Amino acid sequence: MGGYSQTSEPIVFERDCAAVMVPQGQVVTLPAGQSGYITQALGGSFTVFVDGNLFRIDGADADAIGKEQPTALTLAEGAGDEEVEKLVWQQLRTCYDPEIPVNVVDLGLVYECTIEKCLNESVETGQRKVKVVMTLTAPGCGMGDILVDDVRTKIEAIPTVAEADVELTFDPPWNHTMMSDVAKLETGML
Repeated sequence: MGGYSQTSEPIVFERDCAAVMVPQGQVVTLPAGQSGYITQALGGSFTVFVDGNLFRIDGADADAIGKEQPTALTLAEGAGDEEVEKLVWQQLRTCYDPEIPVNVVDLGLVYECTIEKCLNESVETGQRKVKVVMTLTAPGCGMGDILVDDVRTKIEAIPTVAEADVELTFDPPWNHTMMSDVAKLETGML
């Protein structure tokens, strides 16, 4: 567990707050008054170190640790698929494996991302459906469901996106050669 130091930003929970244990994926409540440290604050969610364990705090609960909630996304009126796709990739880059401070795009976990218009009885509704096929760094990772939910939630936060279909696959299995050079540099693999 390199990289986690006690010099990270100290926090005290201002209210009871739901948190997810890393990497087990179990949901717990951290009580008001509990102290800890922020070890990672990327993509609007936080990884905190409390009593020897790591927990993920959702951005919607940022106020519990005295932080600002992420701002809502906006899209120009009449924006085309291209702008939406740009925003989808931007959002994907805010999704992080809680144990690795590199986003899922640079890790090479996103295999496919397609955008299609929603049709309602042969009429375009102006709404879109996004399909993402992704993998995890390791099958059976307890954080898999949380990461998939994070990706889905972040994409569905984009205006005009009615639905995000996020599919997990382990074919082909992920390996470190799929990482971008930036990711390899950040994890010391380059």
